[in-house]
Amino acid sequence: MRNNLKFSLDNVSLLKQNILRWASNFKCCCYFDSCNANSDELNPNFSNYDCIVAVDKLDELQIINENEKSLQQLKEFHLKHQDWLFGFLSYDIKNEIEDLHSNNSDHLNFPILCFFQAKLIFLVKENVLTIEFFQENYSAEQIKNLYEEINNYQLSIINYQSSIVNFTPKISREVYLEKIQLLKQHIQSGDIYEINFCQEFYTKTEGLDPVEIYTCLKKKSPTPFSVYYRWNDQYLMCASPERFLMKKGNKVISQPIKGTSKRGNNLYEDESLKTQLFTDQKERSENIMIVDLVRNDLSKIAKKGSVKVEELCKIYSYQQVHQMVSTISAQIEDSFHFTDVIHSCFPMGSMTGAPKIKAMELIEKFESTKRGLFSGSVGYISPQGDFDFNVVIRSLFYNASNQYLSYMVGSAITAKSIPENEYKECLLKGKAIIDVLSKKHVESE
Repeated sequence: MRNNLKFSLDNVSLLKQNILRWASNFKCCCYFDSCNANSDELNPNFSNYDCIVAVDKLDELQIINENEKSLQQLKEFHLKHQDWLFGFLSYDIKNEIEDLHSNNSDHLNFPILCFFQAKLIFLVKENVLTIEFFQENYSAEQIKNLYEEINNYQLSIINYQSSIVNFTPKISREVYLEKIQLLKQHIQSGDIYEINFCQEFYTKTEGLDPVEIYTCLKKKSPTPFSVYYRWNDQYLMCASPERFLMKKGNKVISQPIKGTSKRGNNLYEDESLKTQLFTDQKERSENIMIVDLVRNDLSKIAKKGSVKVEELCKIYSYQQVHQMVSTISAQIEDSFHFTDVIHSCFPMGSMTGAPKIKAMELIEKFESTKRGLFSGSVGYISPQGDFDFNVVIRSLFYNASNQYLSYMVGSAITAKSIPENEYKECLLKGKAIIDVLSKKHVESE
């Protein structure tokens, strides 16, 4: 059982800056930030906290090779500790859930699954910081001193211009357009109804400051499922707007995103673009197909008649884009463990397509990069077995050992897709990342 101490905060923003920079010195840390998203029962915060930080590890579960019963090992790891766990599920766990494989190139080499039990947990809600710890590791006096150290932590000033990089597409624009046409042939043949097709942009670089890049990305694109995750020399800098699954007690909700529009240059244009997105039949059909897929996934573990669509095609606005979001909920049968819930829904339909298995087979065939952590999920599990997981999109991935930096973007392909427009949507989704790592961004600071 953890002890805790609470501290009143005069400047929450400064505390979050300090604690992020302080936490990044540990080889194992994660930082979840809701970026001040408006919260209600369904609109996402991580467990109703504004920020959660976990540092250092007491124990870890790291799975590198596929087909090692990852979710079963996660179940046993949680039963062993009955404590908070922080970590991620890579997209390639799909190969354990279905008879699939992943043979595309991978230069990032994130684990298949990775969770850790943290020595210290920091929970920020409004103007209160709660620090959770074990008495055998820290005394109350040490925690008070630690709070003072973090509160007065001096942020280092870096020459951010030295971090400017240029990305190379893994496939050319011409090849991308050809692949969209081929995927549309599969749709017209009835193999699939929809598929999420993604492409990678990459570079080799060194001397990056992942915390500074993440901080700039979060400022440029504040989203409710923002995450900084460090695992030794591997880094995730994530500005995700999408929740995969949240469990509270017996209730589970999923909030898939399908449908994207740019923001307007003024209020009138912005409202017009929102209306266009809401009424766009292609975008709505994409969203509704995934809603049906999620309903089917949840029905595997739900009490009869409990699966409900609580929001359908609602428009949420973020700093960079408008998004079409639906909310589906279910009540879980008491006999199911939380890992059964993940198993029934993973990977998320918004990043695969429908039917899911055939879509994943075609993703492996047509994409050129192993997804790994991209389109996987990062989150936490509470001592009681509740959890909240995001969808890893709008993210930078960095392997400091080989200086490989990349991001992936994609879109949903349907029978009505226009290849050029799908390519433009990919560029729109990567815009915040490019802006953060461009001269334009530096000059505007």
